[in-house]
Amino acid sequence: MASPGASSSPLSILAPKTKTKKKHFVQQKVEVFRASDPILSVLMWGVNHSINDLVQVPVPVMLLPDDFKANTKIKVNNHLFNKENLPGHFKFKEYCPQVFRNLRERFGIEDLDYQASLARSPPVKDGDGHGVGLLLTSYDRTLKLKQISSEEVEDMHNILSEYHQHIVTCHGSTLLPQFLAMYRVTVESEDTYLIVMRNMFSHRLNVHRKYDLKGSLVSREASLKEKEKELPTYKDVDFRNNMQKVYVSEEEKERIMDKLNRDVEFLVHLRIMDYSLLLGIHDVGRVEEEEMEEESYDDYDSEDEEEEENSLTPAPAVGSYGTSPEGIAGYMNSFKPLGPGEFDPYVDVYAIQSAVGDHPIVMNVSGRYRQAGTVSQPVEIMNQLASFLWMYTKMSIEKR
Repeated sequence: MASPGASSSPLSILAPKTKTKKKHFVQQKVEVFRASDPILSVLMWGVNHSINDLVQVPVPVMLLPDDFKANTKIKVNNHLFNKENLPGHFKFKEYCPQVFRNLRERFGIEDLDYQASLARSPPVKDGDGHGVGLLLTSYDRTLKLKQISSEEVEDMHNILSEYHQHIVTCHGSTLLPQFLAMYRVTVESEDTYLIVMRNMFSHRLNVHRKYDLKGSLVSREASLKEKEKELPTYKDVDFRNNMQKVYVSEEEKERIMDKLNRDVEFLVHLRIMDYSLLLGIHDVGRVEEEEMEEESYDDYDSEDEEEEENSLTPAPAVGSYGTSPEGIAGYMNSFKPLGPGEFDPYVDVYAIQSAVGDHPIVMNVSGRYRQAGTVSQPVEIMNQLASFLWMYTKMSIEKR
């Protein structure tokens, strides 16, 4: 077989590398991964390739220390496609594949569903992403991808073993971000590091208001520039000024506090201080009013129009709310039609039904890789929640 980079080779050459420096050559499958950004095209290609390889490998009985240091590398030269689909030369690296495979299993995510959610259609760039780097959402809105630095990759390696043990201990029931994979994509000799998490917002319920809460009132008010955004992120002072509360049942409150207790103790153990409770609100009443307005507008608009009989309704676009034929959210759509404010707890794992009305609530305590969770109206969150976080913030300071 021709060497990588030989122009006479009609096939692309893959040169996977492992820690043992062994190499094997694989014929590239004819699959097209089109995206506006070459990084996304390579990411989709890499996820597809890595999952296809991973499902052929038996699940290990137990994880070994070396699994937390392992990685797989793939180098592609002279691929079969033109540059409109994939760049001519690229590399793809997956960190700790068996560890993240185990985490996905503990979070109830099948590898093939994960593959479909990321590789079936390009992830979408978040327009409101603040900070440096990419922030992406999978086409079916079930996953988030965040660009991180090489230093943060190292930090993740340092805590991965303890994070995994925490997830094992709590049986995957956590308010912390659910880390699902970590990759490096190299295009034109430039490295891009990405970490994949479950989306803490609902994949089908829009968030109408969100808060980033730390349990402190010092410099904790959203700026005027932030408040001008379509969906601003409010803070503790705004939460208090808005008299914002979230009603939950005693049972749900106990579950929330148990998770917070375990998760914050874990963060204190790791001496991580930069964390907060991120809270999003889905207003079911507002959605119902908007739908009624749309219906009456449509009725008024259609008075002068003649509708054709036996007309066919166009198929919903792939990736629209609740219509994904595959992926993490896809399995439920054929079995359980959802009404306003309803959610599937196996997909929207952060969602919590409020005590008053049919209003879902999603909460999240996130660490360095922040993401927002989700709550709804009528809103009344326990006042002791903020003081709880403040208490643990003080504990973490004292323990440092």
